[in-house]
Amino acid sequence: MSKVTAVISAFNEEKNIERCLKSLIFADEIVVVDNSSTDKTSEIAKKYTKKVFVQKNDPNLIDLQKNFGFEKASLEWILSIDADEEISKELAVEIKKILEVKPSSLANINGFWIPRKNFMFGKWIKENTGWYPDYQLRLFRKGKGRYESKAVHKDLFIEGETEKLREHIIHHNYDSIEQYVKKILIYAPNEAEEYLRNGYRFSYFDVIRFPLNDFMAWFFARKGYKDGFHGLVLALMQAFYHFLVF
Repeated sequence: MSKVTAVISAFNEEKNIERCLKSLIFADEIVVVDNSSTDKTSEIAKKYTKKVFVQKNDPNLIDLQKNFGFEKASLEWILSIDADEEISKELAVEIKKILEVKPSSLANINGFWIPRKNFMFGKWIKENTGWYPDYQLRLFRKGKGRYESKAVHKDLFIEGETEKLREHIIHHNYDSIEQYVKKILIYAPNEAEEYLRNGYRFSYFDVIRFPLNDFMAWFFARKGYKDGFHGLVLALMQAFYHFLVF
């Protein structure tokens, strides 16, 4: 039977991290990387694991900093999860069943995509195809997965084949407009840099094109309107996000 290390990278997550840690009791090992939090994140984490490590926080390297936690894992498989997420009971059972099979049956598989339920402002956004099933590459063999891009929310790079799981990660994404704005003020500069690295040429026309295209994509093409008022607000916020990128 293979074993799994759950790895969390967190910064000032005292409101979320205990919920996350409670959902990880099935894991054989838990590693928490505290990115120099100024709240009780580290104190709470130490109630659930002795493996709490501290590193300097760098908002511009949010995903790349997770690689530090992966290096601290000692078991064969790694489950990467954020502090504002939790593992559903059904997913915990599914993961354990997969790792209970003979190692030879997993010989060619180095990673698993996991569907994620995103809760925005208290509602599961399930109709909008941009937010669901939102597959995330989070379960992978140690030494076979890592983040390679400075850009935020780029997929984990996996060496080898991957498969999909059925059960869900629960993501408590945004509780308020204020929280949303704080996060996009971190993400927008990173995406702007990514555009420039890829040869983007500045145009004033894009101050209209970027936000309008995003709103049309999220609200109409991806059927955000089916989520009602929540879908409208999210489409508008996505448009505002790309205005900030511009």
